Amino acid sequence: MFELLKMPIIVTVQVDVVLAILTVLGIGSRLWGLTYPRAVVFDEVYYGQFVSLYMKQMFFIDDSGPPLGHMILAIGAYFGGFDGNFVWNRIGAEYTGNVPVWNLRLLPALAGALCISLAYQIVVELKYSHFSALMAALLIMFENALITQSRFMLLESVLIFFALLAVLSYLKFYNMQRHSTFSVRWWFWLFLTGIACTLAIGVKYMGLFTYLLLLTIAGVHTWQIIGDTTLSNVTVVYHVLARVFALLVLPVILYLGFFYVHLNLLYRSGPHDQIMTSTFQASLEGGLARITQGQPLEIAYGSQITLRNVWSKPVPCWLHSHKNTYPIRYDSGSGSSHQQQVTCYPFKDVNNWWIIKDPGKHELVVSNPPRPVRHGDLVQLVHGMTARYLNTHDVAAPMSPQWQEISCYVDYNISMPAQNLWKVEIVNRETENEVWKTILSEVKLLHVNTSAVLKLSGTALPDWGYHQLEIVGDKSSKVYHQNMAWNVEEHRYGKSEEQKERELELQTPAQMDVSKNMSFMAKFLELQLKMLMLKSEETEHKYSSSPLEWINMDTNIAYWLHPSTNAQIQLIGNIVTWSSATVGILLYIVLFLWYLLRQRRRIYTIPEDSWEHLVLAGAVCIGGWAVNYLPFFLMEKTLFLYHYLPGLTFKILLLPIVLEHIHNHILRSSVSRNTFSAVVLAWISSIYLVYQTFSPLTYGYPALSASELTALRWKDSWDILIRKRWQTKTG
Repeated sequence: MFELLKMPIIVTVQVDVVLAILTVLGIGSRLWGLTYPRAVVFDEVYYGQFVSLYMKQMFFIDDSGPPLGHMILAIGAYFGGFDGNFVWNRIGAEYTGNVPVWNLRLLPALAGALCISLAYQIVVELKYSHFSALMAALLIMFENALITQSRFMLLESVLIFFALLAVLSYLKFYNMQRHSTFSVRWWFWLFLTGIACTLAIGVKYMGLFTYLLLLTIAGVHTWQIIGDTTLSNVTVVYHVLARVFALLVLPVILYLGFFYVHLNLLYRSGPHDQIMTSTFQASLEGGLARITQGQPLEIAYGSQITLRNVWSKPVPCWLHSHKNTYPIRYDSGSGSSHQQQVTCYPFKDVNNWWIIKDPGKHELVVSNPPRPVRHGDLVQLVHGMTARYLNTHDVAAPMSPQWQEISCYVDYNISMPAQNLWKVEIVNRETENEVWKTILSEVKLLHVNTSAVLKLSGTALPDWGYHQLEIVGDKSSKVYHQNMAWNVEEHRYGKSEEQKERELELQTPAQMDVSKNMSFMAKFLELQLKMLMLKSEETEHKYSSSPLEWINMDTNIAYWLHPSTNAQIQLIGNIVTWSSATVGILLYIVLFLWYLLRQRRRIYTIPEDSWEHLVLAGAVCIGGWAVNYLPFFLMEKTLFLYHYLPGLTFKILLLPIVLEHIHNHILRSSVSRNTFSAVVLAWISSIYLVYQTFSPLTYGYPALSASELTALRWKDSWDILIRKRWQTKTG
């Protein structure tokens, strides 16, 4: 033992000097002048709102993707000491002293810088030369649009980083298959593949497509392993189970973990509460939870309640009535009952309160002990402020004549008696004798006389109905829909017998002490469903574009303009790189089809291993471009040029691979190869020249004159901003 301690301890470290230099240069290109401009740049106005809500731990919902991306930005804000106090309402607004601009932009910038190193390693793992890897890294480094997008509090660079990390991890895992199966490094790269894929999805839903691409490639490789007769059945099962756990089970666990952290951080009521169900809202501190804290759980005869529609579209709303009556005739010419209006009102209001009455008794207070209302019981609903009963007749609804009008009954002493009995049906009941519960129960109210179900039509009423939402009775539908379901949101036990006293009681907040809990899985499923169903209002934006405009960069985006000079930041890419990458895809497709045709004729032009490398490179690079580009043609949302950047990155990776293949397998003579190499070097120089030419628009510095800006408008479709005052001054 002591003899061993006398032996020298030797540690051997291999350093790829080129990779190290690229990493340093990449960090410099992304972090240089990171705090400039000290103003809100384009979509920072959007993401900044969520960062502020994280700092205040207030609940929000964003339909653009899972919460991981916002949490990554919030990490920078947290370590920068940001308190969340900034009004994110205008692009170009100057940041106040409490906003740590460098910290907010740091992590996206680092992610963008590390994409350069990942690009280098991916090309090496695809079994191409280090020179081609260097070329790929330089193309990413000098891509102006990628630089611009990574230098601000935006998420595309983070998405691209995790997507490339997933690809690199899988390639390293795949290349270790032949000589290091089930080693520690083999397991590490396999698990990192699943983790990186989940991280990409956690940033934006677009990461799902890269994940599906890698799953497909992994599925093909697994199928080859299953067919390998040199492996035992037990070994094959181990291979399959390892991939299933790392690439399917682990991502699900991690994905749930993102939401678990998200929901635990955002425990306070926030601006998007009303999108969620009453149960969800009641689980948040403040807001509805403050109003409903300690409400009686069981609905009883005499309970005073507000009823919120579970569907609540187009907006959340509550069953409501007021003293106004329906007009004698509607605009369509049909007649009404001229009874008191019943609507769905999208705001908290004292006219939203109703009293649950036992049809066999006159009392409107809760007895002692309370008599709970159960599934199947008959009730009458008395409007709290007007003391009129919820009613419906066989009269057409005002906006939806195929359904019945819902009203509060007014006795005009004519041949239209009250029909105000309703049967309570608990939709989400667990037993047939279940008690109607506050917040937790979703109920249908079935009219006894006509069998009509009380439901929200979602149509806005005209001026006479104050544009509130129409409530109808539907006796034709046999299929359950959420617009028929209601849940009690606010609840108290009524104590006042007299109407005047009851009106005062209804306007006094209830204060009791019983808490409501909601499990994580219930909150996750509701939040996930809302995120998938929620659609941002599709609006036309000055800089929105179509996917067809992205290929040749026929569009740009003005990110920021200095308030007094022509200094500006534009999302404009390196046009030489964009055009060359498109040509690279076309060349690959031609070569691929040519080789396929020749192989069909039993003519093998290139070695088998070169063909396998070319096929895998195409699957990764063209596949990565396709899955990050083509889905946008099917999306009904406002699109911008930056949506193309993940696809562009994969397209760029293919270009040096195609060039190396042409050099090694197409060109035969040394003269043609030397000439080709010289052309490639000139081409790389032109890319650097274009990068330098457009760097004032990439970094926003220095300010250019009007004539210099005009000279940079290489395409008529580009919108480069020129101040007229400066144009006159410099002209």
